[in-house]
Amino acid sequence: MKFEDLSTLRPDLAFIAHWVGDRAHVLDVGCGDGAMLRYLEQAKRCTGYGVEIADDKVLESTQRGISVIQHDMEQGLGLFADDAFDMVLCLSSLQMMQHVEARLRDIVRVGKEAIVSFPNFAYWPHRAALLKGRMPVSRTLPYQWFDTPNLRYATIYDFKDLAEKCGLEMLEYVALAEGRPVSFLPNLRGSLAVFRLRKRDLAGKA
Repeated sequence: MKFEDLSTLRPDLAFIAHWVGDRAHVLDVGCGDGAMLRYLEQAKRCTGYGVEIADDKVLESTQRGISVIQHDMEQGLGLFADDAFDMVLCLSSLQMMQHVEARLRDIVRVGKEAIVSFPNFAYWPHRAALLKGRMPVSRTLPYQWFDTPNLRYATIYDFKDLAEKCGLEMLEYVALAEGRPVSFLPNLRGSLAVFRLRKRDLAGKA
């Protein structure tokens, strides 16, 4: 898969891919159809695994040639050792977890760094929908309230607070709209929040 293919398929993934180093050992938690990991393997010579629970997505990932483990993330990542990966990706999946804090701690335990993305609930169309008395539906929140897989909703500020509570260092963060970074009023104008994190105790060893 070429960068242009990934950019057309998922512009947000194309942006995030720049944060992953060449030849990195990667774990993609909630890897979906495996497009991201496939791109990283082909274009950046990365190695690694995907973790996915849905049967249809496991099949799609396998058909892409991805090494995928069918596993319920709610059970944690105990099958991997500390710092087993250079980078752990959790892209638009963390908000589907029941115990977000525990899962975030697990993600940064097994990875030297982690990239986490999630729909920004403070995005202005979401606020407008709430002012009209409706739950928001958008490209990043494409489900109706009664059939959504999302269990948790957060804003950029909320996640910053959680990262601080978990003792994480925020190396970079950005709000994206249509796959492009938003610098002015990001918590209002960005539909997707993306954070690059690591354990704070690693900061002195870098």
